[in-house]
Amino acid sequence: MNTILDFYREGGAALILLVTASFLVAGTVKGVIGLGLPTVSIGLLSVAMLPAQAAALLIVPSMVTNVWQLAIGGRFLYLLRRLWPMLAAVCIGTWGAAAWLAGRSTGWAGHALGAALVIYAAIGLSAVRLSVPLRMEGWLGPVVGATTGVITSATGVFVIPAVPYLQALGLDRNELVQAMGLAFTASTIALAGDLVHSGDLGGREAWASLLALVPALAGMWFGQWLRHRVSAATFRRVFFLGIGALGVHLLLAG
Repeated sequence: MNTILDFYREGGAALILLVTASFLVAGTVKGVIGLGLPTVSIGLLSVAMLPAQAAALLIVPSMVTNVWQLAIGGRFLYLLRRLWPMLAAVCIGTWGAAAWLAGRSTGWAGHALGAALVIYAAIGLSAVRLSVPLRMEGWLGPVVGATTGVITSATGVFVIPAVPYLQALGLDRNELVQAMGLAFTASTIALAGDLVHSGDLGGREAWASLLALVPALAGMWFGQWLRHRVSAATFRRVFFLGIGALGVHLLLAG
């Protein structure tokens, strides 16, 4: 399998432009609504490379931006105590799925990613608002975490079903943003371990991922500036429509 840097050499300026634009757009989305960096970047990059290779590029930008996100809010220990069963299950699900998928064909991964994006967009565009009673968190959290881990291992995207579950917990806005940062950080760590074990993430890929941090942070800065100048509801609607269209494209490609 070609490495990410092999893709840079073969793709030349066009691929470098795609990577830069992908992380600029993904960072902008995260700056406005607090999520979307892995979903947008992997979705866009998967047009030109395998999801596993796109995921390797994601690791450093995702880790830095999510640690930044979880560090703000002052409820870290409370959320960690409440969510740790889900977070542990994310890691178990990611690594368990990776072990099962090892050596198997991954030609379907792009279609799986497309399906995940379509489902995510449909949930985001729907008017349905879920609610999880406190008494259900003890067993539902690990189920959601393990399912998220399996999808993360297959597609590199870790928003389904983790984000809808967190949104259903009745957290206030600041707690929700911090909880998503915590969940995404756990998923990024689990995904990084998966990619290192499979050989998709080594020293050269880590350097390529570090370079991708620059447009991601620039996009986040622009997104935070933009957040105060556009309607959040309108931006979310456009975001989910775009994610849905990208998902349909990946489902139908090939």
